[in-house]
Amino acid sequence: MPISSARRAPVFALLLAVLAVSCSSGSEPTAKPGDAAADRRTQSATPTAEADTDADADAESEAPPTTEPEEAPTQPVALVRDAFATLQATLNDSCTPGNCAYFLGRVYDELEGLDAAMKADPKGPGHFPEPIDWIAELRRTLGGDRTFENLKKHQTLLIGTRDKINTWMQDHPDDYR
Repeated sequence: MPISSARRAPVFALLLAVLAVSCSSGSEPTAKPGDAAADRRTQSATPTAEADTDADADAESEAPPTTEPEEAPTQPVALVRDAFATLQATLNDSCTPGNCAYFLGRVYDELEGLDAAMKADPKGPGHFPEPIDWIAELRRTLGGDRTFENLKKHQTLLIGTRDKINTWMQDHPDDYR
């Protein structure tokens, strides 16, 4: 049953009031770099001091209290098919002047995300032995150094790992499309 416009206004006002309180309370969870939830919170519009506080007060008195848990400070691990899709999005890109650092860093990040998704998958990491091993070999070779200079030095291995994983995943279409 759709909510009428008259009922949406108090709900929207309550949402604005909650956002105003959470933005001004300083109780924001500590964000980690790359935390998509924190990025969304930072980018969301925040109410200004000019907001209609009477409407907020009315909305609070009309709306039932919520018992929903607070948003977790960490982003859940992506599904394997979603992580694979973002890795595939790098297939048509290459290391070009002015874009190479971004490109190599992105390929590395996408491989790390896919590795985490495979290890968290309900089928278990044993379902993905080769890709996990290839990513582990890349990680060992890079030695924890993901600077552009090191990624560029190992570009052949980085791109080769991406391509081997792409081929492996394409051979398992029942799981990843």
